Amino acid sequence: SEVSVSWRPSAEFAGNVYRGEGILPASPQDVWECIKPVAGGPRTKWDQNVKDFEVVEAVSDTISVCRTTTPSAFMRIISPREFVDVVLMRQYEDGTMLSAATNVEHPLCPPQPNFVRGFNYPCGCFCIPLPGDPDRTQLLSFFQTDLGGYLPQTVVDSFFPTSIAGFYSNLTKAIKALKA
Repeated sequence: SEVSVSWRPSAEFAGNVYRGEGILPASPQDVWECIKPVAGGPRTKWDQNVKDFEVVEAVSDTISVCRTTTPSAFMRIISPREFVDVVLMRQYEDGTMLSAATNVEHPLCPPQPNFVRGFNYPCGCFCIPLPGDPDRTQLLSFFQTDLGGYLPQTVVDSFFPTSIAGFYSNLTKAIKALKA
């Protein structure tokens, strides 16, 4: 599938907000099954940027505080990271499913050794049904992440577009495997 990646300066921090958009060959429910932020979900298996995902506190059925860890990346120039976010999951009347998150501090999740603490500013993914085509889904994603540490902005700017395109490619493969 084709993916479009664009970016502009963030209003939240000194980096960029990245936008990814693509049409995936699956129903919104199948796409959601692969990307929803839940402990034990398939995302840690297919998303090369998610090593582990845990729920620190379930606030309600739709809101949780989560910790995500990432492996080293970009030929190990980027060390492993950890992110602590409050996450909202929601389904709308038109069938659109949303996962939205932003960084938060939580007493049960202090910074861990061997990880650089990164910060997700308001971000999320929308699984949008395509009218008249139940086996295809528009996935719209927004990321504005401060990776923390001492990375040159040029490294971050080189990493994110490729990483987002890889996210869509790997998600497409995971969906095909789910449907097989």
